[in-house]
Amino acid sequence: MTVKTCELKLSTRGDDDTIDITDSVRQLVRESGLREGTVTVFVPGSTGGVTTIEFEPGVIADLKGLLDRLIPRGSKYKHDLAWGDGNAHSHIRAALIGPSLTVPFSERSLILGTWQQIVFLDFDNRSRSRNITVQIMGE
Repeated sequence: MTVKTCELKLSTRGDDDTIDITDSVRQLVRESGLREGTVTVFVPGSTGGVTTIEFEPGVIADLKGLLDRLIPRGSKYKHDLAWGDGNAHSHIRAALIGPSLTVPFSERSLILGTWQQIVFLDFDNRSRSRNITVQIMGE
């Protein structure tokens, strides 16, 4: 088995910025030279998440609305009281979504549903530069 580790660099707006990274991950898998295996997409840090979603404005707005109802900005979170940075909701949202996603691939193609895209979500309350780790394992 071969393991290849790559990195994607993103600039985000924060505040639930949702970025479709499917094509970038797809390209890294193709360039890896591996035919069969899995690719793991991981965001180092505690205010970002990775998942799959249909990347269209309605679903993105619906997910944002759900997160606003479940984990509202501006509530009295202990993290904000301790640190005063106003981003406790970002940490909690990231914990809920999770920092990684593993997708199988075959014949150098990601195995995703027709309307399924890989997305990075930046929950922080400010713009950020993000490095996303992409690890490809297979043969």
